[in-house]
Amino acid sequence: MKIGIVLYPTFGGSGIVATELGKALSRKNHQVHFITYSQPVKLDVLRENIFYHEVSTSDYPLFEYTPYEQVLTSKLVDVVKYEKLDLLHVHYAIPHASAAYMAQKILSDQGISIPFITTLHGTDITLVGKDPSFEPVITFSINHSNIVTAVSENLKKDTLKLFNITKDIEVIPNFICLNDYKQTNNDKYRKRIAKNNEKIITHISNFRKVKRIQDVLKTFKIINENISSKLILVGDGPERSKMERLARKLGISENVNFLGNLKSTKEVLNISDLFILPSSSESFGLAALEALACGVPVIATNNGGIPELVENGKSGFLSDVGNVEEMSKNALHILSDKSTHQKFISNAVKRAKKFDIKEILPMYENIYRKSLETSPSP
Repeated sequence: MKIGIVLYPTFGGSGIVATELGKALSRKNHQVHFITYSQPVKLDVLRENIFYHEVSTSDYPLFEYTPYEQVLTSKLVDVVKYEKLDLLHVHYAIPHASAAYMAQKILSDQGISIPFITTLHGTDITLVGKDPSFEPVITFSINHSNIVTAVSENLKKDTLKLFNITKDIEVIPNFICLNDYKQTNNDKYRKRIAKNNEKIITHISNFRKVKRIQDVLKTFKIINENISSKLILVGDGPERSKMERLARKLGISENVNFLGNLKSTKEVLNISDLFILPSSSESFGLAALEALACGVPVIATNNGGIPELVENGKSGFLSDVGNVEEMSKNALHILSDKSTHQKFISNAVKRAKKFDIKEILPMYENIYRKSLETSPSP
């Protein structure tokens, strides 16, 4: 198949998942065309069967803001027509699904039929809670997609609750390429962070309020008071400066490492003993899955899609949002005893195997075939 993938090419979970999906499809001899405004972070354009089409915007005096959705629509029409794509797979309802719908209609007028699949990742759905003006476009885009998927049962439930959806939503969870996260012994790197063999606690996110990084710091403070530890924070965003100040206020700054955005997190995860994800909202929790794949137990909250990923008491622990005391207690339970820690490590890897790309890719291929079989003629 010739597949067009439309995505946000950033460090966020949806962009990484869409990129890895395209790479996996290319290895199975599908021709994959990435269509977005800049090259995705983890994309190697020299890979066989992979193509990249940049959506170029230009400043025009008439527009205060560049009309990206219209530019994207025109690019989709161009790529579908001249690369003879079979289908489009768009990640996020807006603006990608709405642009795909417009492109579909334009192409239909030219006698070209192109189905599009919309995958919901979360932010496109929770966004409406902050700005209801998006609701009509999101509802329309979802209902007029040929097929709709969501990355968790929880996200599907939220979508059906927030919008008047008449379309079936199929759940296909996020995934990782397990081979990319094999546990490796990197003592040299570990000693750079933990010179005295301290425990290493890690958190990875986009540093937004919803990630509740203050709870990461407060939980770490309690852990460190009982077991000598170091904290690694990977990522960047609007809360970073505030969290740096809080680390100093809590008196833990000398044991906290702010690393910023990293192209690859597996090196950090491979030296970590525990991962903390105390988000108030998480549609899936891709960072937690990456941690599990590296054999790192997860301390997280019991909301959103996280309970579908982390098995409470087996591969980690789940607590109510903001319950720092319980999260700290659970972290110390895992870290205080070597055999207990090893049991959680083993369970983490075992759990991650269920989300390996080898298990998930056939689900998407079936969806693609279904879209082609049910797509109406132009």
